[in-house]
Amino acid sequence: MTRQTLNQKINLKGSCLCVGLDMAPVSFKSICRIVEETAPYCVAYKTNTAFFEASGWEGWKCLEDTVSYIRTRFPDHFLIADAKRGDIGNTAREYARTFFDRMDFDAVTLSPYMGFDSVASFLEYKDKWVILLALTSNHSASDFQFSEGTVGTPLFRKVILTANTWAGSDRLMYVAGATRPQMLQQVRQVAPDRFLLIPGVGTQGGTVEEVMHHAKTTSGDILINVSRAIIQSEAGPGAAAKEFAGSIARFFS
Repeated sequence: MTRQTLNQKINLKGSCLCVGLDMAPVSFKSICRIVEETAPYCVAYKTNTAFFEASGWEGWKCLEDTVSYIRTRFPDHFLIADAKRGDIGNTAREYARTFFDRMDFDAVTLSPYMGFDSVASFLEYKDKWVILLALTSNHSASDFQFSEGTVGTPLFRKVILTANTWAGSDRLMYVAGATRPQMLQQVRQVAPDRFLLIPGVGTQGGTVEEVMHHAKTTSGDILINVSRAIIQSEAGPGAAAKEFAGSIARFFS
């Protein structure tokens, strides 16, 4: 799926909502229910693989079944494997095969710490995306990501500036957390034509309004991920997804 195609889907639906399927313990029946209730309001799903891995082979089977189910029922939805892998050589190649060949995800999250070697194998898949961690939403992101080098450039900016040379805007996007909305402006300065996957809205305190104000481009180029605030909502996943989608829709009108 190209950047243009993904933006067309977002603008047609008036939603850039990505629903995070992060539950413990994993239950295929529950996941199917959540997907059915939320699909009308979102354009993407993100599965955090840790929640599936914790259940051993049954969890991996559930992950494969989840991808197959969404592909069958809602083939236009964008599927993200939130795996945060980051290795090199044959190991990276096998990770790429796992998520792109065996399970047919559209994208996978990667840590860029080991450099281009840890990303290259994933970029061999022409119709797939790499999502690099750049500015994350957790509190201790400041331990490393804001550190400035000898020229005064924060590490997260250096990650983006360097990775921009690895692949075009149809192949590579960045994670930028909603919990530091003012810093999203800095991300946009160095990634003006890139998709951003933005976690941290909802339970972590980020807001749709601030994210859309600081990160949305005229084309769109944004996926707002919401996990717990939807799947654990007392009102139900469908009602919560509808509410978030409504908050988003006015920015596409």
